[in-house]
Formats: sequence, C-alpha cells, structure tokens
Amino acid sequence: MKAIVKHHRGFGAELQIVDIPQINENEVLIKVKATSICGTDVHIYTWDAWSESRVNPPYVFGHEFSGEVVEIGSKVTSVEIGDFVSAETHLVCYECPQCLTGQYHICKNTKIIGVDTDGCFAEYVALPAVNLWKNPKEMPFDVASIQEPMGNAVHTVLAGDVAGKSVAVIGCGPIGIMAVGVAKAAGASQVIALDLNDYRLNLAKEMGATTVINSKNEDPLAKINELTDGNGVDVVCEMSGHPIAMDQGFKMVTNGGRVSILSLPVRPVEIDITNDIVFKGITVQGITGRKMYETWQQVSRLLKSGQVDVTPLITHHFSLDDFKKGFDLMIEGKCGKVVLHP
Repeated sequence: MKAIVKHHRGFGAELQIVDIPQINENEVLIKVKATSICGTDVHIYTWDAWSESRVNPPYVFGHEFSGEVVEIGSKVTSVEIGDFVSAETHLVCYECPQCLTGQYHICKNTKIIGVDTDGCFAEYVALPAVNLWKNPKEMPFDVASIQEPMGNAVHTVLAGDVAGKSVAVIGCGPIGIMAVGVAKAAGASQVIALDLNDYRLNLAKEMGATTVINSKNEDPLAKINELTDGNGVDVVCEMSGHPIAMDQGFKMVTNGGRVSILSLPVRPVEIDITNDIVFKGITVQGITGRKMYETWQQVSRLLKSGQVDVTPLITHHFSLDDFKKGFDLMIEGKCGKVVLHP
C-alpha cells in the first residue's frame, strides 16, 4: 500500500510502498477514506525538538482519519465489516491508577497512534477494536476525519461552564478555530479569537467569533479590557503555546476565571503565578486528548445537530501523493484543515 513514512531523523517525509498491516485477534483493518493533517504531524514533519525526543523513524505517521472496516480479528464483536469508523488515538493500558478510576485520557502508559505506533497516512491502518468510533453513514468522510482534533477543542472549552460567559481563544490553528465554534454552540456570550494570522482569524469569524484580535496590530489586553468593561474574560482557552500569548492569557482572565491549556510550548514559559494565578483565585487546567468516550459523544452530537458546522474550516483536499503541498500550507499557516485522500 501507499503510505507517508517519516523516513529519517530530519525534515520531511516520503511516500513509500509498504506492507498492508496484519491484524491480531483484537484488532481491525480499516481502509482509510480521509486523513487530516494535525499540528503534531507538522512537528514530526519539520523535526522539531519535541519530535526529536519522542518519535523513532522510520514509521508511518498520521492519526486523524475516517474509513471503512474491511477485516476484523477473531475476538472482535463491537464492529462489523463495512462499518464507517474513526478512532480515539490514545492507546491506553486499562491497568494504571488513572485507568482504574475511569480517567483513561490521562493513562500514565498512553501511546499515541501515529506518534508511538504506525499511523493512518496510508491506504490501510490496523487498530484495536476498542479504539474505534462508529460514524453515521451520512457523515462526509472529511468531516469524520477531523472529529479527533475537534474532540480536543470540545474537551478544552467544556472543561468548565461557558454558558453566558466570555471566552477568549488564543491561537487560531484548526483546533482553536473549532474551539470558537464549540464555545459559540455552548452559549458563550462573547467568543474572542486572538492570533497573528488574518487568514485564520477570518476562519474564526466564519466559525462564530464575535470579535477577532490580531495581536500584531493591536494590544490584546487593552482590547479585552474594553470588551469586558475592565473585568477580563471568564474563560481562556490557550491554543498557541507562545510564551508571550500565554502570559497575556493569564493577565486577561478575570478573578475567579478559568484558563484551560491545550497548547504544547516547546520551552519553559514564565508566568506571574503570584499575581495572575494565586491572587486572582483562578482555575488552571491542562487538557490532554479527549475524555474516553464522553468527549466523542459530545462531538458526534454537536455535528449531527448542526450546532457546530466544521465545513468552513476544511479548506484544502489533496491526494496522498500530493501530501507535501498540504504540509507546506500548514507550515505557512495559509489553510484551515488539510485533508488527504488515499
């Protein structure tokens, strides 16, 4: 089969012909219909410090997809051949203290598909049946392929109450843009999107942002102060990972507010803990992955109801052969979600 292989410890990837995966008794073989590029994939493609410390080429990467079940293991009963599926990308142990208390998303032994194991930038992918999520037959393949990252957005926004509250989304990559749509659907009174990229701020506007702020052109703290009558925002969803933006997020949140952090800064970030966390009495929460499988239910229902429409976010489609064009757009920030079709 064709697959995009992270072939060496350096920049880039290659399209190669590799063996179709073999499945064990608890696994399923899926024919990939659509697979989308994530920011994590860009980290691996460009070979940054995080990738260098985490991944071990050569292997097939990619972790967001939708597809059709074409083969099932002898002990699989949860899905059937022909089912239309996506997948939870965290492979968990089910044995650690976190798993035993139902907190699978923070399993201490987590492995991630396409990071620690072979992934889905390919014509076929093999996965444990327990990780599969069955999709409605009418859901478009491209929309189904971005449910996993949408789950990150849903988990971040809905980590606390947002109804009637002001929400600032810092960093309008694809997940940040989805967070805008989720916050709006959840009843936020204001959804303020902040970034340096006008292209992506325009997408955030399409997804329901009530105000967009280009932090390169105006002072975001002054603007937030103006929009909130000097009180600050109730909720900050930090998606940028940039040290300056993160510090601004803690400064713009109101006393007693919440800061939920999904971003992965590549180096330590300096925060004024005394004045911006302790004296403010705020809640700070790290967000990893999706709650298994509460978040998947929320994502599926938001999409099915039409309360969140992700189609404006899906801006580019390429064949697997043209994957480099998709990565170039992601690196340049001149796209929303890029979907590859094997």
